[in-house]
Amino acid sequence: MDVTIYHNPRCGTSRNTLALIRHGGIEPRIVDYLGDPPSREALAGMIADAGLTVREAIREKGTPYLELGLDDPALSDERLLDAMLAHPILINRPFVVTELGTRLARPSERVLDILPPDIFAGAFAKEDGEPVLDERGQRV
Repeated sequence: MDVTIYHNPRCGTSRNTLALIRHGGIEPRIVDYLGDPPSREALAGMIADAGLTVREAIREKGTPYLELGLDDPALSDERLLDAMLAHPILINRPFVVTELGTRLARPSERVLDILPPDIFAGAFAKEDGEPVLDERGQRV
C-alpha cells in the first residue's frame, strides 16, 4: 500500500503515527514538511480530503499563530494558506495520505481509518504506554 506521512520527528503524535503505520508492515514515504512543505494545491487538497477546514488544519501551539494575527476570524482561507506555506510549522501534523483516504492523525490512531484493518498483528502502544491495538491487532 502506498502511504505518505507529512512528519515532524520532534512531535510525539507524528512519531506514534509513523510507528503505527510501520507496525502494519508498511514503510511509508516520509515527507519532512518543515523542510519540504507541500505545494499550495497539495496542502489545500489534503485539508479538503481530510474533511477539515483550513482553520482546523492550523497548528496554534508552539507557532507564530498569534503573532501573525491568525486568530482573526475574518481571515480568508487563502490568507491562512499563505501563512501556512510561509511558516510550515503552522501546518498541523501528521497528515497521512493513502489510497483509502487522507487524515490528520490527531490522535495518532485516526490513521487506522485509512489503513487496511487486516494488516495488524499483535499489540501496539503509544510512546506513553497508551494501548492502541490489542494482542490480536484490533483497536482497543
